[in-house]
Amino acid sequence: MQILRFSDLCANGQARGQRVFIRADLNVPQDDAGRITEDTRIRASVPCIQMALDAGAAVMVTSHLGRPTEGEFRPEDSLAPVAQRLSELLGRDVPLVAHWVDGVSVQPGQVVLLENCRVNQGEKKNNPELAQKMAKLCDIYVNDAFGTAHRAEGTTYGIAEYARTACAGPLLAAEIDAITKALAQPKRPLVAIVAGSKVSTKLTILQSLASKVDGLIVGGGIANTFMLAAGLPIGKSLAEPDLVDEAKAVIAAMAARGAEVPIPTDVVVAKNFAADAAATVKPATEVAEDELILDIGPETAARLAVQLKAAGTIVWNGPVGVFEFDQFAKSTETIARAIAASSAFSIAGGGDTLAAIAKYGITSQVGYISTGGGAFLEVLEGKTLPAFDILQRRAKMQP
Repeated sequence: MQILRFSDLCANGQARGQRVFIRADLNVPQDDAGRITEDTRIRASVPCIQMALDAGAAVMVTSHLGRPTEGEFRPEDSLAPVAQRLSELLGRDVPLVAHWVDGVSVQPGQVVLLENCRVNQGEKKNNPELAQKMAKLCDIYVNDAFGTAHRAEGTTYGIAEYARTACAGPLLAAEIDAITKALAQPKRPLVAIVAGSKVSTKLTILQSLASKVDGLIVGGGIANTFMLAAGLPIGKSLAEPDLVDEAKAVIAAMAARGAEVPIPTDVVVAKNFAADAAATVKPATEVAEDELILDIGPETAARLAVQLKAAGTIVWNGPVGVFEFDQFAKSTETIARAIAASSAFSIAGGGDTLAAIAKYGITSQVGYISTGGGAFLEVLEGKTLPAFDILQRRAKMQP
Protein backbone atom coordinates (compact mmCIF):
# COMPACT_ATOMS: atom_id res chain seq x y z
CA MET A 1 0.00 0.00 0.00
CA GLN A 2 1.64 3.22 -1.19
CA ILE A 3 1.13 6.02 1.31
CA LEU A 4 3.13 9.02 2.47
CA ARG A 5 4.51 8.49 5.98
CA PHE A 6 4.87 11.26 8.52
CA SER A 7 8.04 9.65 9.85
CA ASP A 8 9.68 10.13 6.43
CA LEU A 9 8.67 13.80 6.29
CA CYS A 10 10.15 14.37 9.74
CA ALA A 11 13.35 12.50 8.89
CA ASN A 12 13.77 14.68 5.79
CA GLY A 13 13.25 17.92 7.74
CA GLN A 14 10.00 18.66 5.89
CA ALA A 15 7.99 19.18 9.10
CA ARG A 16 10.25 21.89 10.58
CA GLY A 17 8.33 25.09 11.09
CA GLN A 18 5.20 23.56 9.56
CA ARG A 19 1.68 23.53 11.02
CA VAL A 20 0.84 19.87 11.60
CA PHE A 21 -2.74 18.68 12.21
CA ILE A 22 -2.89 15.20 13.80
CA ARG A 23 -6.14 13.24 13.87
CA ALA A 24 -5.62 10.88 16.80
CA ASP A 25 -7.96 8.37 18.45
CA LEU A 26 -8.30 9.61 22.02
CA ASN A 27 -11.77 8.16 22.59
CA VAL A 28 -11.05 6.67 26.03
CA PRO A 29 -13.48 5.23 28.59
CA GLN A 30 -14.45 7.42 31.55
CA ASP A 31 -16.33 6.90 34.80
CA ASP A 32 -19.42 8.88 35.82
CA ALA A 33 -17.22 11.62 37.24
CA GLY A 34 -15.41 12.02 33.91
CA ARG A 35 -12.18 10.39 35.09
CA ILE A 36 -10.30 8.34 32.49
CA THR A 37 -10.43 4.64 33.43
CA GLU A 38 -8.11 3.28 30.73
CA ASP A 39 -5.60 5.40 28.77
CA THR A 40 -4.11 3.01 26.19
CA ARG A 41 -5.26 5.12 23.25
CA ILE A 42 -3.78 8.29 24.71
CA ARG A 43 -0.44 6.59 25.34
CA ALA A 44 -0.53 5.17 21.81
CA SER A 45 -0.92 8.68 20.38
CA VAL A 46 2.18 10.09 22.12
CA PRO A 47 4.86 8.83 19.65
CA CYS A 48 3.28 10.71 16.73
CA ILE A 49 2.87 13.92 18.75
CA GLN A 50 6.41 13.69 20.10
CA MET A 51 7.72 13.01 16.59
CA ALA A 52 6.09 16.22 15.36
CA LEU A 53 7.45 18.25 18.28
CA ASP A 54 10.95 16.84 17.85
CA ALA A 55 10.76 17.76 14.16
CA GLY A 56 10.12 21.41 15.07
CA ALA A 57 6.47 21.55 13.99
CA ALA A 58 3.59 23.58 15.38
CA VAL A 59 1.30 20.76 16.48
CA MET A 60 -2.49 20.56 16.61
CA VAL A 61 -4.15 17.34 17.78
CA THR A 62 -7.84 16.45 17.76
CA SER A 63 -10.09 13.46 18.34
CA HIS A 64 -13.68 12.55 18.96
CA LEU A 65 -14.83 11.48 22.44
CA GLY A 66 -18.10 9.71 23.10
CA ARG A 67 -21.16 10.44 20.98
CA PRO A 68 -21.76 14.21 21.09
CA THR A 69 -24.54 15.93 19.19
CA GLU A 70 -23.12 18.11 16.43
CA GLY A 71 -23.41 21.80 17.21
CA GLU A 72 -24.31 21.17 20.87
CA PHE A 73 -21.28 21.16 23.15
CA ARG A 74 -21.82 19.66 26.62
CA PRO A 75 -19.24 19.54 29.42
CA GLU A 76 -19.21 15.72 29.36
CA ASP A 77 -18.12 15.86 25.69
CA SER A 78 -14.98 17.82 26.52
CA LEU A 79 -11.47 16.53 25.88
CA ALA A 80 -10.32 18.31 29.08
CA PRO A 81 -9.45 15.04 30.90
CA VAL A 82 -7.52 13.94 27.80
CA ALA A 83 -5.61 17.24 27.72
CA GLN A 84 -4.62 16.73 31.35
CA ARG A 85 -3.41 13.16 30.71
CA LEU A 86 -1.55 14.19 27.55
CA SER A 87 0.19 16.95 29.53
CA GLU A 88 1.38 14.35 32.03
CA LEU A 89 2.58 11.94 29.36
CA LEU A 90 4.37 14.60 27.28
CA GLY A 91 5.79 16.42 30.31
CA ARG A 92 4.51 19.75 29.07
CA ASP A 93 1.35 21.83 29.15
CA VAL A 94 -1.16 20.90 26.44
CA PRO A 95 -3.73 23.72 26.20
CA LEU A 96 -7.26 22.77 25.16
CA VAL A 97 -8.65 24.98 22.37
CA ALA A 98 -12.40 25.35 21.74
CA HIS A 99 -14.06 26.91 18.65
CA TRP A 100 -10.99 26.17 16.58
CA VAL A 101 -12.32 25.65 13.06
CA ASP A 102 -11.77 29.27 11.97
CA GLY A 103 -8.24 29.56 13.34
CA VAL A 104 -5.70 28.20 15.84
CA SER A 105 -2.74 30.00 17.40
CA VAL A 106 0.19 27.62 17.86
CA GLN A 107 3.93 28.08 17.33
CA PRO A 108 6.67 25.63 16.29
CA GLY A 109 7.63 23.52 19.29
CA GLN A 110 4.17 23.91 20.84
CA VAL A 111 1.25 21.49 20.94
CA VAL A 112 -2.45 22.21 21.48
CA LEU A 113 -5.42 19.87 21.76
CA LEU A 114 -8.42 20.89 19.68
CA GLU A 115 -11.77 20.25 21.36
CA ASN A 116 -13.94 17.25 20.42
CA CYS A 117 -14.10 17.27 16.62
CA ARG A 118 -17.50 15.59 16.47
CA VAL A 119 -19.10 18.65 18.03
CA ASN A 120 -18.38 20.53 14.78
CA GLN A 121 -21.39 20.79 12.48
CA GLY A 122 -20.83 18.60 9.42
CA GLU A 123 -18.05 16.39 10.85
CA LYS A 124 -19.79 13.01 10.58
CA LYS A 125 -21.19 13.62 7.08
CA ASN A 126 -17.88 15.04 5.86
CA ASN A 127 -19.19 18.49 4.92
CA PRO A 128 -16.81 19.89 2.22
CA GLU A 129 -16.94 23.45 3.61
CA LEU A 130 -15.88 22.23 7.06
CA ALA A 131 -13.15 20.03 5.54
CA GLN A 132 -11.75 22.97 3.55
CA LYS A 133 -11.69 25.20 6.62
CA MET A 134 -9.82 22.56 8.63
CA ALA A 135 -7.36 21.98 5.78
CA LYS A 136 -6.44 25.68 5.84
CA LEU A 137 -5.30 25.31 9.46
CA CYS A 138 -2.33 23.16 8.52
CA ASP A 139 0.53 22.50 6.12
CA ILE A 140 0.60 18.77 6.89
CA TYR A 141 -2.36 16.57 7.82
CA VAL A 142 -1.52 13.36 9.70
CA ASN A 143 -4.01 10.55 10.23
CA ASP A 144 -2.90 8.46 13.21
CA ALA A 145 -6.32 7.08 14.15
CA PHE A 146 -6.83 3.56 12.80
CA GLY A 147 -9.89 3.13 15.03
CA THR A 148 -11.76 5.64 12.82
CA ALA A 149 -10.19 4.64 9.49
CA HIS A 150 -13.43 2.97 8.38
CA ARG A 151 -15.34 6.27 8.63
CA ALA A 152 -15.30 8.95 5.93
CA GLU A 153 -15.69 11.95 8.24
CA GLY A 154 -14.35 15.49 8.16
CA THR A 155 -11.22 14.86 10.21
CA THR A 156 -10.55 11.36 8.85
CA TYR A 157 -11.21 11.90 5.15
CA GLY A 158 -12.35 15.37 4.08
CA ILE A 159 -9.37 17.29 5.45
CA ALA A 160 -7.04 14.80 3.73
CA GLU A 161 -8.62 15.71 0.38
CA TYR A 162 -7.80 19.41 0.74
CA ALA A 163 -4.68 19.64 2.94
CA ARG A 164 -1.46 20.57 1.14
CA THR A 165 0.14 17.31 2.33
CA ALA A 166 -1.69 14.27 3.74
CA CYS A 167 0.11 11.34 5.35
CA ALA A 168 -0.11 8.47 7.82
CA GLY A 169 1.18 8.73 11.38
CA PRO A 170 3.29 5.94 12.91
CA LEU A 171 0.33 4.16 14.51
CA LEU A 172 -1.71 4.09 11.30
CA ALA A 173 1.36 3.14 9.25
CA ALA A 174 2.05 0.23 11.62
CA GLU A 175 -1.53 -1.01 11.16
CA ILE A 176 -1.16 -0.83 7.37
CA ASP A 177 2.12 -2.75 7.51
CA ALA A 178 0.67 -5.44 9.79
CA ILE A 179 -2.49 -5.86 7.71
CA THR A 180 -0.44 -6.08 4.50
CA LYS A 181 1.84 -8.67 6.07
CA ALA A 182 -1.07 -10.75 7.37
CA LEU A 183 -3.53 -10.58 4.48
CA ALA A 184 -1.93 -9.21 1.31
CA GLN A 185 1.44 -10.98 1.53
CA PRO A 186 0.99 -13.72 4.16
CA LYS A 187 3.44 -16.46 4.94
CA ARG A 188 1.53 -19.73 4.53
CA PRO A 189 -0.32 -21.53 6.01
CA LEU A 190 -2.61 -18.59 6.83
CA VAL A 191 -5.02 -19.48 9.65
CA ALA A 192 -7.84 -17.21 10.80
CA ILE A 193 -9.81 -17.44 14.04
CA VAL A 194 -13.23 -15.81 13.82
CA ALA A 195 -15.38 -16.10 16.92
CA GLY A 196 -18.38 -14.27 18.28
CA SER A 197 -21.99 -14.70 19.21
CA LYS A 198 -23.55 -14.48 15.75
CA VAL A 199 -22.68 -15.60 12.22
CA SER A 200 -24.80 -12.71 10.88
CA THR A 201 -22.45 -10.08 12.31
CA LYS A 202 -19.39 -11.72 10.73
CA LEU A 203 -20.84 -13.54 7.72
CA THR A 204 -19.13 -11.26 5.18
CA ILE A 205 -15.83 -11.72 7.03
CA LEU A 206 -16.20 -15.51 6.92
CA GLN A 207 -17.08 -15.39 3.22
CA SER A 208 -14.13 -13.13 2.43
CA LEU A 209 -11.64 -15.20 4.42
CA ALA A 210 -12.92 -18.45 2.88
CA SER A 211 -11.26 -17.41 -0.38
CA LYS A 212 -7.93 -16.51 1.28
CA VAL A 213 -7.08 -18.66 4.29
CA ASP A 214 -5.76 -22.21 4.63
CA GLY A 215 -7.61 -22.81 7.89
CA LEU A 216 -10.70 -21.05 9.28
CA ILE A 217 -11.30 -21.67 12.99
CA VAL A 218 -14.75 -20.66 14.22
CA GLY A 219 -15.75 -20.23 17.87
CA GLY A 220 -18.51 -18.99 20.14
CA GLY A 221 -22.06 -18.86 18.81
CA ILE A 222 -20.62 -18.89 15.28
CA ALA A 223 -19.22 -22.39 15.91
CA ASN A 224 -22.65 -23.55 17.06
CA THR A 225 -24.18 -22.55 13.72
CA PHE A 226 -21.38 -24.38 11.88
CA MET A 227 -22.01 -27.46 14.08
CA LEU A 228 -25.67 -27.34 13.01
CA ALA A 229 -24.49 -27.16 9.40
CA ALA A 230 -22.41 -30.29 10.05
CA GLY A 231 -25.48 -32.12 11.39
CA LEU A 232 -24.47 -32.04 15.06
CA PRO A 233 -26.86 -31.43 18.00
CA ILE A 234 -26.40 -28.13 19.87
CA GLY A 235 -29.20 -28.30 22.48
CA LYS A 236 -30.43 -24.85 23.44
CA SER A 237 -27.15 -23.15 22.47
CA LEU A 238 -27.04 -19.74 20.83
CA ALA A 239 -27.12 -20.24 17.06
CA GLU A 240 -28.72 -18.96 13.85
CA PRO A 241 -30.49 -21.87 12.13
CA ASP A 242 -31.54 -19.60 9.25
CA LEU A 243 -27.86 -19.15 8.31
CA VAL A 244 -26.99 -22.85 8.16
CA ASP A 245 -26.93 -22.73 4.34
CA GLU A 246 -24.45 -19.84 4.44
CA ALA A 247 -22.28 -21.80 6.88
CA LYS A 248 -22.41 -24.82 4.55
CA ALA A 249 -21.36 -22.56 1.66
CA VAL A 250 -18.31 -21.35 3.61
CA ILE A 251 -17.36 -24.96 4.45
CA ALA A 252 -17.77 -25.92 0.78
CA ALA A 253 -15.75 -22.93 -0.45
CA MET A 254 -12.90 -23.88 1.86
CA ALA A 255 -13.08 -27.57 0.91
CA ALA A 256 -12.95 -26.69 -2.80
CA ARG A 257 -9.57 -25.07 -2.15
CA GLY A 258 -8.31 -28.03 -0.12
CA ALA A 259 -8.75 -25.99 3.07
CA GLU A 260 -10.79 -26.69 6.19
CA VAL A 261 -13.22 -25.28 8.74
CA PRO A 262 -12.48 -27.56 11.74
CA ILE A 263 -15.75 -28.59 13.41
CA PRO A 264 -15.49 -29.28 17.18
CA THR A 265 -15.37 -32.95 18.13
CA ASP A 266 -15.93 -32.20 21.82
CA VAL A 267 -17.50 -29.30 23.69
CA VAL A 268 -18.01 -27.87 27.17
CA VAL A 269 -21.68 -27.59 28.15
CA ALA A 270 -23.79 -26.30 31.03
CA LYS A 271 -27.46 -26.26 31.95
CA ASN A 272 -27.49 -22.47 32.32
CA PHE A 273 -25.43 -19.40 31.42
CA ALA A 274 -23.93 -18.23 34.72
CA ALA A 275 -20.58 -17.61 36.41
CA ASP A 276 -21.23 -20.53 38.78
CA ALA A 277 -22.68 -22.93 36.18
CA ALA A 278 -21.29 -26.47 36.34
CA ALA A 279 -19.21 -27.29 33.26
CA THR A 280 -19.25 -30.73 31.61
CA VAL A 281 -17.00 -31.90 28.77
CA LYS A 282 -18.67 -34.26 26.30
CA PRO A 283 -18.43 -35.43 22.67
CA ALA A 284 -20.00 -33.01 20.20
CA THR A 285 -22.39 -35.77 19.13
CA GLU A 286 -23.93 -36.03 22.61
CA VAL A 287 -25.17 -32.53 23.47
CA ALA A 288 -28.56 -32.83 25.21
CA GLU A 289 -31.59 -30.71 24.35
CA ASP A 290 -31.42 -28.79 27.64
CA GLU A 291 -27.69 -27.97 27.40
CA LEU A 292 -25.77 -24.88 26.29
CA ILE A 293 -22.42 -25.13 24.51
CA LEU A 294 -20.21 -22.49 26.17
CA ASP A 295 -16.76 -23.56 24.99
CA ILE A 296 -15.06 -25.94 22.59
CA GLY A 297 -13.64 -29.02 24.29
CA PRO A 298 -10.03 -29.84 25.24
CA GLU A 299 -9.58 -32.42 22.47
CA THR A 300 -10.66 -29.89 19.82
CA ALA A 301 -8.58 -27.12 21.40
CA ALA A 302 -5.48 -29.34 21.43
CA ARG A 303 -5.97 -30.17 17.75
CA LEU A 304 -6.36 -26.47 16.88
CA ALA A 305 -3.27 -25.60 18.92
CA VAL A 306 -1.19 -27.97 16.76
CA GLN A 307 -2.56 -26.25 13.64
CA LEU A 308 -1.74 -22.78 15.01
CA LYS A 309 1.80 -23.73 16.04
CA ALA A 310 2.43 -24.89 12.45
CA ALA A 311 0.96 -21.73 10.86
CA GLY A 312 2.94 -19.10 8.98
CA THR A 313 0.41 -16.31 9.65
CA ILE A 314 -2.43 -16.09 12.19
CA VAL A 315 -5.34 -13.62 12.21
CA TRP A 316 -7.29 -13.67 15.49
CA ASN A 317 -10.68 -12.07 16.09
CA GLY A 318 -12.63 -13.32 19.08
CA PRO A 319 -12.30 -15.78 22.00
CA VAL A 320 -13.67 -19.26 21.22
CA GLY A 321 -15.68 -19.65 24.44
CA VAL A 322 -17.22 -17.64 27.28
CA PHE A 323 -13.74 -16.82 28.57
CA GLU A 324 -15.07 -14.40 31.20
CA PHE A 325 -16.10 -17.49 33.20
CA ASP A 326 -13.03 -19.57 34.08
CA GLN A 327 -14.74 -22.93 33.63
CA PHE A 328 -15.47 -21.97 29.99
CA ALA A 329 -12.14 -20.23 29.31
CA LYS A 330 -9.79 -23.17 28.93
CA SER A 331 -9.96 -23.44 25.13
CA THR A 332 -9.45 -19.72 24.64
CA GLU A 333 -6.39 -19.99 26.89
CA THR A 334 -5.11 -23.02 24.95
CA ILE A 335 -5.46 -21.13 21.67
CA ALA A 336 -3.92 -17.96 23.13
CA ARG A 337 -0.89 -19.88 24.37
CA ALA A 338 -0.56 -21.72 21.04
CA ILE A 339 -0.48 -18.37 19.24
CA ALA A 340 2.11 -17.10 21.71
CA ALA A 341 4.26 -20.20 21.15
CA SER A 342 3.93 -20.16 17.36
CA SER A 343 6.67 -18.75 15.14
CA ALA A 344 3.90 -17.37 12.89
CA PHE A 345 3.31 -13.65 12.41
CA SER A 346 0.09 -13.00 14.36
CA ILE A 347 -2.29 -10.06 14.20
CA ALA A 348 -5.15 -9.76 16.70
CA GLY A 349 -8.03 -7.30 16.91
CA GLY A 350 -11.37 -6.70 18.62
CA GLY A 351 -12.15 -5.74 22.21
CA ASP A 352 -12.79 -9.27 23.55
CA THR A 353 -9.65 -10.55 21.83
CA LEU A 354 -7.55 -7.84 23.44
CA ALA A 355 -9.12 -8.68 26.82
CA ALA A 356 -8.16 -12.34 26.37
CA ILE A 357 -4.60 -11.38 25.39
CA ALA A 358 -4.34 -9.27 28.54
CA LYS A 359 -5.90 -12.00 30.71
CA TYR A 360 -3.30 -14.56 29.64
CA GLY A 361 -0.37 -12.14 29.62
CA ILE A 362 0.73 -12.80 26.03
CA THR A 363 0.81 -9.19 24.74
CA SER A 364 4.53 -9.31 23.93
CA GLN A 365 4.13 -12.64 22.09
CA VAL A 366 1.50 -11.46 19.60
CA GLY A 367 3.04 -10.02 16.45
CA TYR A 368 0.67 -7.06 16.19
CA ILE A 369 -2.33 -5.99 18.27
CA SER A 370 -4.72 -3.82 16.29
CA THR A 371 -6.08 -0.68 17.92
CA GLY A 372 -9.28 -0.55 15.89
CA GLY A 373 -12.38 -2.70 16.41
CA GLY A 374 -14.75 -1.80 13.56
CA ALA A 375 -11.88 -0.87 11.24
CA PHE A 376 -10.15 -4.20 11.85
CA LEU A 377 -13.36 -6.11 11.07
CA GLU A 378 -13.87 -4.19 7.82
CA VAL A 379 -10.32 -5.02 6.75
CA LEU A 380 -11.08 -8.71 7.36
CA GLU A 381 -14.18 -8.30 5.19
CA GLY A 382 -11.89 -7.26 2.36
CA LYS A 383 -13.10 -3.66 2.31
CA THR A 384 -10.84 -0.73 1.45
CA LEU A 385 -11.04 1.67 4.39
CA PRO A 386 -11.83 5.30 3.48
CA ALA A 387 -8.77 6.63 5.36
CA PHE A 388 -6.49 4.22 3.49
CA ASP A 389 -8.13 5.10 0.17
CA ILE A 390 -7.68 8.87 0.47
CA LEU A 391 -4.09 8.59 1.73
CA GLN A 392 -3.21 6.32 -1.20
CA ARG A 393 -4.78 8.76 -3.68
CA ARG A 394 -3.02 11.74 -2.12
CA ALA A 395 0.32 9.88 -2.16
CA LYS A 396 0.02 9.62 -5.95
CA MET A 397 -0.55 13.38 -6.16
CA GLN A 398 2.40 14.40 -4.02
CA PRO A 399 5.23 16.12 -5.94
